Amino acid sequence: MNLSATRLFPLMLMLALALVTFWLERTVREEQAPAAQRSHHPDYVVERFTITDFNSAGSAESVLSAARMEHYPDDDSTDLQAPRLIQARPGQPRLSLAADRGTLSQDGGEVFLYDNALVVRQADAGLPEARMQTDFLHVVRARSLVRTDREVRISEGGRAIIGRGMEYDNEARQISLHAEVRGSFEAKQP
Repeated sequence: MNLSATRLFPLMLMLALALVTFWLERTVREEQAPAAQRSHHPDYVVERFTITDFNSAGSAESVLSAARMEHYPDDDSTDLQAPRLIQARPGQPRLSLAADRGTLSQDGGEVFLYDNALVVRQADAGLPEARMQTDFLHVVRARSLVRTDREVRISEGGRAIIGRGMEYDNEARQISLHAEVRGSFEAKQP
């Protein structure tokens, strides 16, 4: 079998083109992917941010505000500084939540509050105001549900209860503490 240059030239040219194509594809892919992964910079920032949700009758049901909101396109996350959430739905006590910082879920339906998180349930139907303090809260806005897996201190009237892990359902007006529960109650005066 006689291998001449005229027979090997097309094979060598195809091999060279395949190698150059492979090299270019790898180079372009390596330049694009790390740039997007490395830059965790906000694509927009809003100062004194407020979102209001209305019910079908046109009444405000939920107001979410923050001193500053930053949105990051690389992971579609939203960070909040000094977030405040107020929920005032018919038939439910007004619920106010605040913290030093927070994040929003991608659809905005869940709020995560961090550092000095406070829930205040307004006095309602013979119940005194209730305050719940913890380091972290997970709020499901549509269900008026507040959760934490951390230690929480609940004070209401002359009562104080401390526990680890909590779920508060504002619609049902039920608080569940999960572990290490202890409390103190003031005796009623005759």
